Amino acid sequence: MYLERMKFRAHGTVVVVVAWAFPAWGGTIHASPMSSASAFSTSFAGWDARNDPWRGFRPRRSMMRRHHPMIANAVPTKDDTCGPNAPFSVSSEDLGELSSERTHRALALLLEKASRNIPPCLPGQEESLENDRVQIESLVKRLGTSEDDIDRYALESERHIHDMELAANALATVILRSKPEEGITNEKSDIDFRRETFGSNAITPKELDSFLKLCLEAVQDFVLIMLIVLGIIDIFVETTIGLEEGETCGHCWFEGAAILGAVLIVVLVSATIDYQKQFAFVKLTRSLYETNTKMVIRGGRQLSVIDDEIVVGDILSVNAHNLASIPADCVVLGPPINVGLQMDEACLTGESVLITKNPGDIVLSGTTVVQGSGKLLVIALGINSVAGKIKARVYESSDAEGGELEGDSQSPLFMKLEALAKKIGMAGTAAALLSLATNCIKGFAFGSEVHTNVLIEYIVVAITVLAVAVPEGLPLAVTLALAFSSSRMMKDQNLVKTLDACETMGCATTICTDKTGTLTANKMTARAMYINGTDFTCADPAVALADFVNGNKDRPNEKMLELVSKLISIDTMDETTVDIDPDGNIVSSTGNPTEVALLALASTLGSTNYRDIRESTRGRSDKGELSEFLVEGKQFQFTSARKMMSWAVPLIQGGYRIYCKGASEVLLARCNYHFTKESSANDAVELNDASRQVILGVGELYARRGMRTLALAYRDLPDGVDFEAKSDSVLNADGSEANEVETKLTFVALVGIEDPLRPEVPRAIDKCYEAGIDVRMVTGDAPNTAVSIAYQAGILKDYHFAPGTDEKIAINLKPNVLMEGKTFRKNVFRLDEYGNKVFDQSAFDKIWPHLRVMARSSPDDKLMLAHGLTQSTLYTDQSACDQLKNDDNISVFPDRQVVAMTGDGTNDAPALKRADIGFAMGIAGTQIAKDAADIILLDDNFASIVTAAKWGRNVYASIQKFLQFQLTVNISAVVTALVGSFAYAKSPLAAIQLLWVNLIMDALASLALASEPPTDELLKRDPVNRSKSIITTRMWWNMLGQAGYQLGVIFFILFAGPSIWGFLPGDYVERELKENSEHYTFIFNSFVWMQLFNEVNARSLHGEFNVFKDILKNQLFCGILLSTATLQVIMVQYGGEAMHVSEGGLSGELWGYSIAFGVGSIPIQQVINKLYAIQSLNGENDE
Repeated sequence: MYLERMKFRAHGTVVVVVAWAFPAWGGTIHASPMSSASAFSTSFAGWDARNDPWRGFRPRRSMMRRHHPMIANAVPTKDDTCGPNAPFSVSSEDLGELSSERTHRALALLLEKASRNIPPCLPGQEESLENDRVQIESLVKRLGTSEDDIDRYALESERHIHDMELAANALATVILRSKPEEGITNEKSDIDFRRETFGSNAITPKELDSFLKLCLEAVQDFVLIMLIVLGIIDIFVETTIGLEEGETCGHCWFEGAAILGAVLIVVLVSATIDYQKQFAFVKLTRSLYETNTKMVIRGGRQLSVIDDEIVVGDILSVNAHNLASIPADCVVLGPPINVGLQMDEACLTGESVLITKNPGDIVLSGTTVVQGSGKLLVIALGINSVAGKIKARVYESSDAEGGELEGDSQSPLFMKLEALAKKIGMAGTAAALLSLATNCIKGFAFGSEVHTNVLIEYIVVAITVLAVAVPEGLPLAVTLALAFSSSRMMKDQNLVKTLDACETMGCATTICTDKTGTLTANKMTARAMYINGTDFTCADPAVALADFVNGNKDRPNEKMLELVSKLISIDTMDETTVDIDPDGNIVSSTGNPTEVALLALASTLGSTNYRDIRESTRGRSDKGELSEFLVEGKQFQFTSARKMMSWAVPLIQGGYRIYCKGASEVLLARCNYHFTKESSANDAVELNDASRQVILGVGELYARRGMRTLALAYRDLPDGVDFEAKSDSVLNADGSEANEVETKLTFVALVGIEDPLRPEVPRAIDKCYEAGIDVRMVTGDAPNTAVSIAYQAGILKDYHFAPGTDEKIAINLKPNVLMEGKTFRKNVFRLDEYGNKVFDQSAFDKIWPHLRVMARSSPDDKLMLAHGLTQSTLYTDQSACDQLKNDDNISVFPDRQVVAMTGDGTNDAPALKRADIGFAMGIAGTQIAKDAADIILLDDNFASIVTAAKWGRNVYASIQKFLQFQLTVNISAVVTALVGSFAYAKSPLAAIQLLWVNLIMDALASLALASEPPTDELLKRDPVNRSKSIITTRMWWNMLGQAGYQLGVIFFILFAGPSIWGFLPGDYVERELKENSEHYTFIFNSFVWMQLFNEVNARSLHGEFNVFKDILKNQLFCGILLSTATLQVIMVQYGGEAMHVSEGGLSGELWGYSIAFGVGSIPIQQVINKLYAIQSLNGENDE
């Protein structure tokens, strides 16, 4: 029994046919118009040649043409219910129930219900519809629709598996109008209609907080609440009880209103930044979605689409090699491949046991394919899928509980600086209390009358001192620096998933990188082939290898070339495709790059296209009349443990032939026969040791030229062979028992595949070494291939090779510079007292300082490498570090290793998680690797990792710049307020003026300094040492030096100003004349201009002479500086009572002095730099 939809073209009309073959010897053909899903129901006389009572019989197309003269006359009408947009007979709720229940009973019930509701399409369809219903009812009865039917027959029986296969294919073909071999159409109208009918695969995101809500959250800060309360009290007192008899208010309410206005500005700025942060997270999430693609079959072609574009009815092509999490709830389609799929459902069930999925079984979204391959029919997605329902409930729960937006977590640097802010805040609190106490004693002691408005003024000043002292802008600066860096890194091909990955990358001391696609271009081309005892190496990159072979006088015979083409075509994954132009150039490709290179060779080497070979080979094709034979094939997928892949297909004369490809040394060790120049494709001879060494030598030659070598082989097997039998003498690469059928092979050819080094990689690696970052290459390639690429890239230098050796090959390297995976495992593991294998950190510490290349490695080796590096405490053993420096000139970073790891495969995920920063490949990476990573390389390029390191260091530099600026202002403002309180019982800087300074610090300065772009100078310094304070000795010199200069200027104006410039003392004017003084306005203006010019100084952290270098490149910084200066002019000249400045502002002379004092910060910084340089000659510095 088998369900099939077939197309016939007659008189220009395409008619869709549904053919049902029953296990009956006789039958009649019923031809009548039907729905768009099935136009004909048919029973056929005949039986399957293999006498399998439960295998479907499919009539040949020639039979259909002979027995169906009505086909040519079938003409569809334009009925509204006809065509691809005809109503479906199931709803999203029906399909959701199927994915929720996940039983054969649920599938049977769905088919039963859906078959009764198939919409009509052409007049006179009743008989065909009824015929379909009868056939589905027959299938439904066998599956059972009640709880009692579950034991009708064994669930694992061949009959049950076959019935479930039929049910799944019926659901696809009849109900959801999707051919298993062709999928849905790729027409926009069909896709849109399905999305409208069954819903979108996009989960509605959590609703973002409104701007008003963010304002309310911002205003909950304790200091701001106190300022609001005191601002209101100030207005009340000044306009009521603070007025003397007969006195009018006038502008007396201005200062209180200005305080409230300053608070409003701070709240609006904070809410705006948080609001933009939400949208930045949404943008990031969207970018992650767009890197998450799946292979679907539409219109008979495999397409790569993002998860959001998948619709119900899509056919997913999945396998363990290149697919990560399943994007929707699906039904496994038949026929089964390799006895079903092995799924990991731990993300939903919590169970680590792998679950086998056969045709008709439900696969849930979020689960992953671990073994096997196959096709899945999408039945429920988005909010209708099981995972979607769970996620929706999580959103509802987090909304109810007021949970934070996903991903809105604090980074380690953020928490470290928050602790610093608390310490500074404690000092600020002490200063505020001291200010209040001093003012009260000076103002009210010794019998002085207590005025309420004066007391409120003292309290306002104290709280303002606290507001200035507490570095509230510090967390804001961290957030801005990280957000700015992550957004700019996106333009540099780094998609940052977590903000703290930026800062961590600034501390990176080691990068463990893959070779393929990261150091190399991942554009693989077959450049050499050893076949029939002859080496064909094409040195001209403009000539294709196939053209070189075909044009060579020693060209192998046609049968050998056809054998190579057939072997490659069969023993490659379905997902790998390639299109070749007439000149042999690759036009487009999908899938594994190595297999793309092989398929390009196969398509041009032989006379038959690889697609035709696949479709015409029993046991390999999944299309047309031959798909019922697919169950006869057997696939052994590639794994890092086996380092090979095989596919067995039945032969016409009986038995099987297993085609194998894999690592040359692995496969060659399993070969017993080969072909020589004299032998034909059917006349292999025994492979003796001498011939084996010749082939190995050719492989070594290819490897030294930087080529990856793959061997091709096959073996003929008898009927009844046991594919699960294990060899008693041959082991896999990881030491496990090999499959017996993959031994005693016949060697066919050795292929050398070239993947050129990216031209920008050598310079990027030089930058890493210059920046104190070690680069280690971890690859599955052979040692000499790895050495060749590593030397070209600059990972290996001449000094890594033994003295006196010229040839750059593995054997000439110094000890432990290169290590194969098996040797690495042998050296870093030991047996404990109970006989268990445990990691030996001390043994690892003897290896890793020397290690630069790891060849023939597995994902587990990468995991152990990441683990060992991050756990190493070698830096604490000074004697060992000194010995490494003296003996091998190797410097060990004086803190623990911070490891960046690249990966692209599903098995790389644990290593990416274990490393401090995981980089996944955006192009070649699987979704599981991307999910495990912290940063996604959108261009798969190593140079982008170096860019990430530069941005990471820039985050630290930006925070240091802001700290250097803010703490200088803190010191100056707090000391000024305290000295003013001691001297005059009043701060020369009014509360509103201090709030304006606070606004400069917290908002504008953090934004300006956090937006500083990185420079290459950052890569000329060592990595950030996370154990050291973020405030360096030089920063303390800068801060104290500038604060000393500013305080000197302020106190000079405060105490000597009236006598020099002739204005009245500020204290007298404000106390006796009740006016805002020109004296204090001059102090305020000079203070702000010194901060503005010191903001320019703060851009330099390491004593650079030119503090204006590249300042015009940062337009945001220049804009903020200019805007702040403009606002200062406006407030001083026109602020009046609101800003507590003198009426009419300052004279031109005083403006000139104010700006001159500000400019003076620049040469003072050069003096500080010179003094620091002198003292650093006498001791160490911590820059």
